[in-house]
Amino acid sequence: MAIFIDRNSKVIVQGMTGIEGMKHTRRMLAAGTDVVGGVNPRKAGTSVTVEGRTVPVFGSVKEAMAATDADVTVVFVPPPFVRAAVDEASDAGIDVAVVITEGVPVHDTVAFRARAASSGTRLIGPNCPGLISPGQSNAGIIPADITTAGRIGLVSKSGTLTYQLMYELRDIGFSTAVGIGGDPVIGTTHIDCLRAFEQDPDTDLIVMIGEIGGDAEERAAAYIAEHISKPVVGYVAGFTAPEGKTMGHAGAIVSGSSGTALAKQQALEAAGVAVGRTPSAAARLVRERLA
Repeated sequence: MAIFIDRNSKVIVQGMTGIEGMKHTRRMLAAGTDVVGGVNPRKAGTSVTVEGRTVPVFGSVKEAMAATDADVTVVFVPPPFVRAAVDEASDAGIDVAVVITEGVPVHDTVAFRARAASSGTRLIGPNCPGLISPGQSNAGIIPADITTAGRIGLVSKSGTLTYQLMYELRDIGFSTAVGIGGDPVIGTTHIDCLRAFEQDPDTDLIVMIGEIGGDAEERAAAYIAEHISKPVVGYVAGFTAPEGKTMGHAGAIVSGSSGTALAKQQALEAAGVAVGRTPSAAARLVRERLA
């Protein structure tokens, strides 16, 4: 089992023929992902050969879905064009849209998030590394060779910390790891992933990585206290971040006492979550709880 993507997922890539799209399409195919097509209106009817496989290019998401039964799209297009790309995918009825692009205007995200929700499309991102169910499917830019399949579920705002925890716990392995992105407005949230992992019979423990800024982690803590029966281990990035300074992600900014790492740690611990002060400490807590 896994959440959101599995071995049956059929993936298309919007922007596949660009430099980044092609590079990561190659990596996804090498990881065993069933990439069934790309989308580029200017190159419709052509094809590319990647990892020994010929992948057709379609003029629209609707055409790609009709020809391939695709149910997942990964978006590698420049920020000004992300809204149109996601709207196109949502209108076509795609199940999951993974937006890798960084620097998407927040007002665009607000608009296409609402449109995706009304269409029943699960939006992941923007500004995220995507998600991976090791040994089954990899939709995005997460390296496939740093971990193994197992029974840990991971949800994280940070791509880099996603990779670190996956590597540190590679001997145990993961059911699915989801990078939800660090923008102020995103699609799938910590709570969405927590709910899905709670319902997944092959996830035994959940790792949740948060960071300074906003109140997403506090809201997740309240949800955990009420709805999650599985053990949860947390890590919050930014214990040493100076007040008022944006740290990496657009949403990672602390104002006064709001959104501090300490406040998030306290909220999570009050909900029964074991919180590590470093990624390695969080990994040790996982091992202790699975022992």
